[in-house]
Amino acid sequence: MADPAQPDLFTHLHIDLNSFFASVEQQLHPEYRGKPTAVTATMADTGTIIAASYEAKALKIKTGTKVAEAKLLCPGIILVNGAHETYADYSHRITAAVANVCPVAHTPSIDEMVCELMGRERQPPNARKISLAIKQAIKDDVGETLNCSIGMAPNRYLAKIASDMQKPDGLIGLLPSQLPRAIAHLELRDLPGVGARTEARLNAKGIHTMPQLLALDRNGMHALWDSVWGDRLYHWLRGADTGDDGAPVTDGVQKSLGHSHVLAPEHRTPEGSWAVAHKLLHKAAMRLRMEHFYTTSLSVTIKYSLSREQIQKLSSRPESAFFADAVEGPASPARTRTPKIKKHSSGITQTGWGMEARFRPAQDTLSLLEALQGCWKHAPTGPDHARPFFVGVTLRNLIPEADMQATLFEEPGNRNQLSATMDKLNLKYGHSTLHFAGMLPARDSAPTRIAFTQIPVQYGHEWM
Repeated sequence: MADPAQPDLFTHLHIDLNSFFASVEQQLHPEYRGKPTAVTATMADTGTIIAASYEAKALKIKTGTKVAEAKLLCPGIILVNGAHETYADYSHRITAAVANVCPVAHTPSIDEMVCELMGRERQPPNARKISLAIKQAIKDDVGETLNCSIGMAPNRYLAKIASDMQKPDGLIGLLPSQLPRAIAHLELRDLPGVGARTEARLNAKGIHTMPQLLALDRNGMHALWDSVWGDRLYHWLRGADTGDDGAPVTDGVQKSLGHSHVLAPEHRTPEGSWAVAHKLLHKAAMRLRMEHFYTTSLSVTIKYSLSREQIQKLSSRPESAFFADAVEGPASPARTRTPKIKKHSSGITQTGWGMEARFRPAQDTLSLLEALQGCWKHAPTGPDHARPFFVGVTLRNLIPEADMQATLFEEPGNRNQLSATMDKLNLKYGHSTLHFAGMLPARDSAPTRIAFTQIPVQYGHEWM
């Protein structure tokens, strides 16, 4: 039941850009407007649609649809090879347009913004006026094809939910007096943070519908989630503001950065995957320095494609065969693991391997490369691991430069100075101008991909 003492006010607006990448392409290309348009990172039939216009969605073409399937559903579909720098530029321009109407408090992703309302702005008629002004500002300042759905609510979590309730070009408000009945018709998967695995876990505990979830009291919600998250969710769904506005509580410090890449056919060998991993580390190390961090941990992930015979053989192994302890050492891997057989989003049946190395704080490329090499020598070999198709490199446990002890800046062989010199030249002439020889075979591979949860940043004249 809603709290009768809680005033009917909106504290947050959540702005969700509709079919953002496809809408940007239709803005740039008037000839695409009104026609099914889809954006992909790979133009091959095996590629995946990463954004579809509403004309394409009407034909059941959506994010995750294979390019080949999209062509079957709509032979005349317009396919566009996405350009992350263009979408990042439009995201910044839209954020600026929104900020001219109402300050932007958060940017959860490249196509979302959150505004916090103050004083009389929180009154529903005023919040609606602000929302309509935001919609018009985006069209006037950025482009007429760029629609957004806006959710108005008494906390950030509900504002996110409301923004998804009416698309495209929606405007929905959830007042405290209407809660929780106003969301009782939703599916469990409509709740932010509830994906397929969480839904299955809730189902296993007897919760299959929103009315069943909303019938629980606070203690029941805590027991269901087995954490304080259940208590927070209980209050958020009833319009309360618990102090963190529906967002996970963090210390505000970035914890990791990295890059991953699906390998081109010519690099689907142990040697090719190493060259690409080297290139990914080169990019990650440069970002680490540009964003003024040190790191004490590096993890590498490799995924391998499997034949039907290999799938049958691996499926018969006991689960204990998928784990191994790491070798001890001064910069030794902390843990290595091969996951179960899975299906990659590209349709490839896969198995995988991963390892993490921990070391004293480092920032220079050479030290990080040594850690990567230390992990790589433990990568599995043999016929089951002969066809790598995906590589990822992540730097974790980031430490801001300002928090570092001065003595830790000293590196043998002037490694930091070498990296600084490389950065200076690469920023001026291109990120791959100066690099270590190991990445030469993959120098032009692993370009920066379109970002969903992080807006790319421009360093020099290129983006990361």
